[in-house]
Amino acid sequence: MAQNIYDHPEFFAGYSQLPRQTIGLDGAPEWSAVEAMLPDLNGKHIADLGCGFGWASRWMREHSAASVLGFDLSQNMIARAKRDTADQAIEYHIADIETLDLPQSAFELVYSALTFHYIADFGRLVRMISKALTAAGDLVFTIEHPIFMAAAHPHWIIDEDGRKTWPVNGYSVEGERRTDWFAKNVVKYHRTFATTINTLIGAGFELQRVEEFAPMPAQIVRIPELREELERPMMMLVSARKAKPPE
Repeated sequence: MAQNIYDHPEFFAGYSQLPRQTIGLDGAPEWSAVEAMLPDLNGKHIADLGCGFGWASRWMREHSAASVLGFDLSQNMIARAKRDTADQAIEYHIADIETLDLPQSAFELVYSALTFHYIADFGRLVRMISKALTAAGDLVFTIEHPIFMAAAHPHWIIDEDGRKTWPVNGYSVEGERRTDWFAKNVVKYHRTFATTINTLIGAGFELQRVEEFAPMPAQIVRIPELREELERPMMMLVSARKAKPPE
């Protein structure tokens, strides 16, 4: 079972104050890049894995999706999502994405934001998603970038001249990493860029687009602390499509 850090009281209190949670998708600097990766949503049935407070699920319905099923391990997240949603075409369920089995050929799009790096067996997950998608269905997801993830305890190192460097520790050594983020010993799983991409290809996906998110100048003016994201990528954004079976 995946670590349910989001129901830890201290973690949830801190996480709930992030801009992306207090004001929604407009508080997520990468959202415009994610939106550009999404297919046409009109009439589509969508699964939102790690749906959190339901911001993306509601946005997708507002943009003509037929239905959205949101899944999250956190009872706190699902309770908040249900509280803030008044739409019978959106359903939220408590579920462990690590072991989730979606119905086969039920969705035209599977979406996930900053969840897959909590999953130990990425291969099982993407094979399950492939089966759950219709022919030529889409998978769009964001994760912590492998370079960012490779720092077991992320922090800047400042040299004697005041220059910042970012420590990358054992990039080629994949597996569990622990970090302190609103709580001690948050468990995540590091995979290299190549492993992430090749696992998708091995599960029958064709890559549509990959982005290593960096903020735009206007975003840095508005939120100066985003300048640090120019030093190393923090997020990896991926759009992939289930390959059509041979005719």
